[in-house]
Amino acid sequence: MVQYTLAQNPEVILPVPGKDSMKAREKAMDMLIEWMDEGKVSTPLEDGFGPQEFIEMKEPPRRTTEEEDTVIEAVQILSNLAKLKMKVQSSQAEAMKVRELIDLLFTDETISEEQIASLNEGFKVLKQFAQTNLRYRDARSQAEQARKVLDEALKSPDAKQ
Repeated sequence: MVQYTLAQNPEVILPVPGKDSMKAREKAMDMLIEWMDEGKVSTPLEDGFGPQEFIEMKEPPRRTTEEEDTVIEAVQILSNLAKLKMKVQSSQAEAMKVRELIDLLFTDETISEEQIASLNEGFKVLKQFAQTNLRYRDARSQAEQARKVLDEALKSPDAKQ
């Protein structure tokens, strides 16, 4: 939706669907003539007034409030927590298998070359799991506050406190 006004009479606002274009300006001109014929607008226009003389009205960009910014940040924190939880869950079983092999290193039992190879391959998985798990635990503590912020924002305006 685009809105036009007149330099001679800024109170007149002509709303036209679409974006600013010659076609939209012509529609606004038709609307203005119709309004003038109906007596809704009594602005005297100079001879030769054309659609190109309309002034496009721009709406100021909407600014977010501090509360809205806090809610947006809270949702981002919770989204990050969800992603980290999925990563932890998807790699946990494999990491625990590697962890069991590590226990074999501390026993007097013989370890096969296959187990050593599996262990060496599993260190990367174990490292990724441990790092992700630490980030998840840290994110979870941050998300507690984010959840409170979101709960407050979701309260019904007529809810009793």
